[in-house]
Amino acid sequence: MSLSLPTTPVVRFHLSLNVSNLEQSVAFYRTLFNMPPAKHRPDYAKFEPDDPPLVLSLEPNGRPGPGTLNHLGIRLPDAPTLVAMQERLERAGVRSQREEGVECCYAKQTKFWVTDPDGTLWELYTLEGDLDHRGAGQSRESMIDAGGAVWEHVLGQPVPDRLGACDESLDEARLRGSFNVRLPAADRDRLLAEVRRALKPSGRLVVRVLTGDREVVSPGLTGPGAPVELVPTKDELVKLVEAAGFRGVRLTKYGDPPCFVKNGVAMRETHIEGWKAARVGAEA
Repeated sequence: MSLSLPTTPVVRFHLSLNVSNLEQSVAFYRTLFNMPPAKHRPDYAKFEPDDPPLVLSLEPNGRPGPGTLNHLGIRLPDAPTLVAMQERLERAGVRSQREEGVECCYAKQTKFWVTDPDGTLWELYTLEGDLDHRGAGQSRESMIDAGGAVWEHVLGQPVPDRLGACDESLDEARLRGSFNVRLPAADRDRLLAEVRRALKPSGRLVVRVLTGDREVVSPGLTGPGAPVELVPTKDELVKLVEAAGFRGVRLTKYGDPPCFVKNGVAMRETHIEGWKAARVGAEA
């Protein structure tokens, strides 16, 4: 005679999301969790994966977008598991954006990001170690991919003579640290002109750069700032982007506290946004 021992119920985190299209969301989460919904009705769906132990409810209400929610995440046990999950999602047609060894939230992580049909942002990551500083991480606009054509230049990459994109083919261009190297003025102007050529009318330019209270050449920073050769001022860069023909140029982030303070100069993570003018008859 065998006795069945009582089992301890698994503690599960419960999350309920508003969705604008239930069937599209069910298809996305079926792929994300690699399983069918535990419950699926015309006006409700629920997933109950064991790994992670989660109860996810989907409530159709016709209001798309993540609202006040920043993002959701799943921490995976190791890098091979992370790679395998990203490969599975990409094969299923779910686009992802990967970050290697990023410093974020007082930890070093490797991760990738996906968005569901309503723009809810999911972070899949492994923890590589804790840090004593927050880390710059990634900006939200860089994490969210709205499905359009995007071109990106990153600090350390050569500046191309010509972007590998046709005229008016890009929805967004991202310059990450591109102006933290000592580029001749002609090269800076050419880069922005190429970006503007390749952007669609109403396309967006996003500039991420370290700026200072005054310009600093060869700042001699350490750690993640070591590749920085030049720290311009935010006002100089705003004027540069405006002079290149972009409209609606504005600061979307001016980091506080500063990332670095050296020789009395506060250096801050700065994000600048600008737009290519929409056509009105002919492009402005």
